[in-house]
Amino acid sequence: MPLWFPLTVLSAFFLATSDATTKRALTGRNEYLVTWLRIVPTLPLFLAALPFIPTPKLGDDFYFCIFTGLPLEAVAIILYTKALKLSPLSLTLPLLSLTPLLLLVVPYLLLGERISPTGGTGILLIALGGYLLNTGRGETGVLAPLKALAREKGALCMLGVATIYSITSTLGKRAIAASSPLFFAGIYLPLLVLVLTPIALYKSRGELGPVLRNGTAKTVVLPAICYALQALTHVYAVNLTNVAYMIAVKRLSLLFGVLYGHYLFKERGGIVSTIIMLLGVFLIVAGG
Repeated sequence: MPLWFPLTVLSAFFLATSDATTKRALTGRNEYLVTWLRIVPTLPLFLAALPFIPTPKLGDDFYFCIFTGLPLEAVAIILYTKALKLSPLSLTLPLLSLTPLLLLVVPYLLLGERISPTGGTGILLIALGGYLLNTGRGETGVLAPLKALAREKGALCMLGVATIYSITSTLGKRAIAASSPLFFAGIYLPLLVLVLTPIALYKSRGELGPVLRNGTAKTVVLPAICYALQALTHVYAVNLTNVAYMIAVKRLSLLFGVLYGHYLFKERGGIVSTIIMLLGVFLIVAGG
């Protein structure tokens, strides 16, 4: 089994756990503040490791990817948290299945990566399975998920996230290729915290004082740890295979997320499409 696969599954699990615990932390709290607290521990964590990471020779391509990806990533993470707050996990998370579809095109344009027919079929099956996770929410038919989207603001936010992630994932792979996985993480994630800090502080002004007293800081500890772990496993995995394959398999987080939604929040979410998604994973690993 290629190393990128277990790393990606771990990344998917940590992401889903971070999402579910973040949704719980968002109850009655400012989403900008929770978003910031969720990622702020990555600042000392990765900066502390940076002096021990060999500095590669950096070119214009690295800086282009970093400074193009950062504002997009900041918008995506805010929309992501809004989606978690506004709508059920079983509705918002499956929309991330659109990212692998977009990654059939974007990495080819930016990286020249080609997808095998078998791998492409696997990606399509994962996307289809993620879409079908949305069925069984009180409506029938293949168009039920799209009809549900029209009523959910959080779903629109997640559609934006899926689109942005298809770009930032590819730019991240390109930046890693121009440096190294650990060096990229040590630079990119702290810079993302710095970009989000003034936005979070402005949007949550007046709420910073009681953050320790009202339990907000405590509730984001687990989401923050899991977010950092998913980022670390992500940068290593994406460096070892095609972006489209890695992100498609990482969409197993949808399955974990729907299970969390069912057991933690008593949400209704279809899990029938699990077999379709797992078949897609098998095709990617076997023939991708």
